[in-house]
Amino acid sequence: MEKSGQSLIPSVLYWERSLVDYNRNPIVQKNKFWGPCCVHSLGDGDSSNKKRRSFIVQAPREPAKKIDMFSPAYYAACTAGGIFSCGLTHTGVTPLDLVKCNMQINPEKYKNISSGFRVLLREQGFRGLFKGWGPTLLGYSSQGACKFGFYEFFKKYYSDIAGPEYSAKYKTLIYLVGSASAEFIADIALCPFEAVKVRVQTQPGFANGFSDGFPKFVKTQGAAGLYKGLVPLWGRQIPYTMMKFASFEKIVEVLYKYAIPTPKDQCSKSLQLGVSFAGGYVAGVFCAIVSHPADNLVSFLNNAQGATAGDAVKHLGLWGLFTRGLPIRIVMVGTLTGAQWGIYDAFKVFVGLPTTGGAAPPALAKP
Repeated sequence: MEKSGQSLIPSVLYWERSLVDYNRNPIVQKNKFWGPCCVHSLGDGDSSNKKRRSFIVQAPREPAKKIDMFSPAYYAACTAGGIFSCGLTHTGVTPLDLVKCNMQINPEKYKNISSGFRVLLREQGFRGLFKGWGPTLLGYSSQGACKFGFYEFFKKYYSDIAGPEYSAKYKTLIYLVGSASAEFIADIALCPFEAVKVRVQTQPGFANGFSDGFPKFVKTQGAAGLYKGLVPLWGRQIPYTMMKFASFEKIVEVLYKYAIPTPKDQCSKSLQLGVSFAGGYVAGVFCAIVSHPADNLVSFLNNAQGATAGDAVKHLGLWGLFTRGLPIRIVMVGTLTGAQWGIYDAFKVFVGLPTTGGAAPPALAKP
């Protein structure tokens, strides 16, 4: 009887063991891993038996609901992925950012990266290398949320406006305009945290972090002071982000079209994430090359009091303006950008979404 009862149920749905104190009636229990289950007693007809043979049928949980593409849940997932992508990577390079900021503000004391690290370690210890990590984490998490979340939104929005034919024909233009729109909003979120971060990192004794630095900054500079650097931030970040997103989309498309013989939807998730990191790294190289003249210009102007852009070109030369310090910046920016795309797409895979790029434009995809 027992064997025939069990044979009607797949073996994965029950297990058999001795139970002493169960009642005759079936017992419904809740299992924290599987959900509700029903425990059936199989006796031998003798109610006086102390030992009964029982099997437990597990009620399988409902499968997790799939996130529909371009639904509110989809954009929420992309926003969360952006938080992890930018927040973690920028916080991880806080020591390098700290040295760079101090080199720009006080070049006599912080002559180069290696001496800058030595000065900080000598004066502030190891903990001092992570000074300003709080506003960095909060600021770039906010920026990443808006950057990636709104990029996905604007990419679909502009594709719908263009229609299927023109969105496919001018998809690179849509990537450029969508990323510029997203970065415009993202920098509004970043700017207050960036203002506090720079003040905490470059003025000894100003504050220990964001919790005491923010109210002190507002008290001394006013609320409007938090956005004093917004326009320069737009000038630096919007072209950078346009290159970052448009080149990534194009690189990934080329990789799936020419370098990988298998269609994207048939590739393993690990391979897709590898493509995301590689595409992000190459995109970071382009970003570094495009923004490097401006970076050299800013560094020169901060180091030479009263200097002009013409003085910088005359001193560095046109070739030097484009190449001085470029190799190390390519490594740094390429790695950072590759890591950001890798983390972002890894989160999308984690929640059941496809990785970015290498597919039809949003207007051609089913919502």
